[in-house]
Amino acid sequence: MAYMVFARKWRPKTFDDVIGQEHIVGTLRRAIEKDRIAHAYIFTGTRGVGKTTIARILARALNCEKGPTPTPCGECAICKDILSGQGFDVAEIDGASNNSVADIRELRENIGYSTMSGKYKVVVIDEVHMLSTAAFNAFLKTLEEPPPNVIFIMATTNPEKIPVTIHSRCQRYDFRRVGTERIAAHLAKICEAEGMKFEKGALILIARKAEGSVRDSLSLLDQACSFCGDNLSEKEVRSVLGLVGTDVYRGLMKDIREKNQSDALGSIQKALFDGYDLHEFIMGLQEYLRNLLFARIPGALEARGIDLEAEEAKKFADESKEFAETDLLRMAEIAKKVEMELKWSAYPQFLVEVMTLKFLYLDTSASIEQLLKFAAEKGGENTAGLLAPGSEGVKKKTELTPAHKPKPEVPANAINNNNNEHVDKNISVDGNTAKTEPMIKTLVNIFDGELL
Repeated sequence: MAYMVFARKWRPKTFDDVIGQEHIVGTLRRAIEKDRIAHAYIFTGTRGVGKTTIARILARALNCEKGPTPTPCGECAICKDILSGQGFDVAEIDGASNNSVADIRELRENIGYSTMSGKYKVVVIDEVHMLSTAAFNAFLKTLEEPPPNVIFIMATTNPEKIPVTIHSRCQRYDFRRVGTERIAAHLAKICEAEGMKFEKGALILIARKAEGSVRDSLSLLDQACSFCGDNLSEKEVRSVLGLVGTDVYRGLMKDIREKNQSDALGSIQKALFDGYDLHEFIMGLQEYLRNLLFARIPGALEARGIDLEAEEAKKFADESKEFAETDLLRMAEIAKKVEMELKWSAYPQFLVEVMTLKFLYLDTSASIEQLLKFAAEKGGENTAGLLAPGSEGVKKKTELTPAHKPKPEVPANAINNNNNEHVDKNISVDGNTAKTEPMIKTLVNIFDGELL
């Protein structure tokens, strides 16, 4: 027998096998038990979350010899025919290639015939949003008043493209992306059933890469097993999926912390030399910054629902102490901006290198409260250290005028829109008036043009 890929071999056959869609499974179960089956459904959601799978399970539940039942036996002739795709009473239509009025007219003629062996005739239209406007209009009357015992199930990834007139005639079910931890647990059960050894971190990597799609995760697991054999290690899975190792990011952040410019740029160039995709590099960096940020917040890393290995979690906790939360936030913002610009750039490598230089030259952030408090404590002294890199602010000289000097009123148009400078150079600090350079422009500059 030919090899069957995991995505087909481990496709759910009953409602109990479906993961991550309990709200839909529960509703359909109760509808079958109470004999409240609608004549038309719309299943929406991203790829690989179970739309067509649940449509097939529903068809078997309705036509099973023991049914309608929420637990089809899978042993009767009707269940076996539907499982093999040969059931006469279940028609699966590709909406992308059968999207004309003529196709809908043919469908209307075919559904008029009685069922062959089952109790219901089920028509599954995949990618229904690809139907033309004329085809949708031709389908309206049939959808509203179909022949007895005919059920339409329309699956789509773009429900906004379906006319409102179609929506109003159907029950709509929104399928959710499946959480990373749920997918990882599902993959662990499959690996155990297949007799494969695995590292937990390897399955988490596959689950993250799948982005909420169970089918994608099974395809990636199949690919990883072909490379790794019967022992899935995190290092080998990273290699086969083209993911950058955490040691690369850990070394990069160490260079940034120590302001080691040549080694930091060398890490980027080595990643490119090793063949890593720049987009994957940025995505992995954002995940690494996210872990560092959450490690700074008590309990946040554990609340994410993904348990890191104890040793790895401790490394993140120790490393995060070297950075302030605000600095990590600013780095995450810069990385996110680069990710959005990457696909439009004619020279993406330079974008990533400039991002690295911004990280290197990034000054420690300071809050406005810290600046005002520092200025108040200094009083009339020379505040050359104010706002300096590594201190509580940027280097700025401030002169204090006598406390009895009347405070000038700040006009409504105190901000010059051309250069973001404060027209009146005086600010009040605890009863004193501090005369400053254009502070607003300085603050905008140290936050890389953006105020967080």
